[in-house]
Amino acid sequence: MLWDSDSPAERKQYTDLVLAHFDPSLPVIDIGCGNGTYTRWLATLFPTVLGIDVSAGAVARATREARDIQNCSFTVLDATKADAGDLLLEQMGPANVFVRGVFHVLKPGKQAALAANLKTVVGKTGRVFLAETNFPGNSLDYLAGLGATSDHVPSQLQRALENLPRPGRFGARERRSVFSETDWRVIADGPVNIDVVPMNPAGQLQRVPGYFALMAGAHLPTAEPNLTHNHPPLH
Repeated sequence: MLWDSDSPAERKQYTDLVLAHFDPSLPVIDIGCGNGTYTRWLATLFPTVLGIDVSAGAVARATREARDIQNCSFTVLDATKADAGDLLLEQMGPANVFVRGVFHVLKPGKQAALAANLKTVVGKTGRVFLAETNFPGNSLDYLAGLGATSDHVPSQLQRALENLPRPGRFGARERRSVFSETDWRVIADGPVNIDVVPMNPAGQLQRVPGYFALMAGAHLPTAEPNLTHNHPPLH
């Protein structure tokens, strides 16, 4: 899978932020978990982690690959459905949420629906951490940056184009339109590197410019004792 890079360098960008701002007494929900690569990583940091994905095949694979990990589980769920937030809240209680590479493939209506469900899930104590691709060029530039040419498309990229919606960009502007200031407070945001499965003959690391945001419900107090504020851009 194109996005399943399992990159320690990318995870390292996120570790300090989630450890500093995710309340460890709350479960963590990995939205759009795919085969569970990041769910398994989160399970090394937090006591209880649930991965959800709309694909039954992805969840089945994730379950197999995490069969020896006791503190993570998986379930099939479309997180953009109207009742998904209520279902997760009933199952898990208030939770922290991790989202990597989901919003940039959703249309605006689905993005808004997912954000509304996340608001339900995090309640008064949870946090949302998201990381999304934010490529500055057009779609052709984006594909070329991933290795596509006029007469060749790498196999991993071809499979992604066949099975997923066309990727877009999701940066600060898009976040502001989806996560309103009325409902959300941004704790930290900025640039980040999204690593993809290498598609060059040498197997060299390939990165896509991205954007991260760490958010809480707007009803929460501004002060957060013992937590880091205004985190510098991730590199």
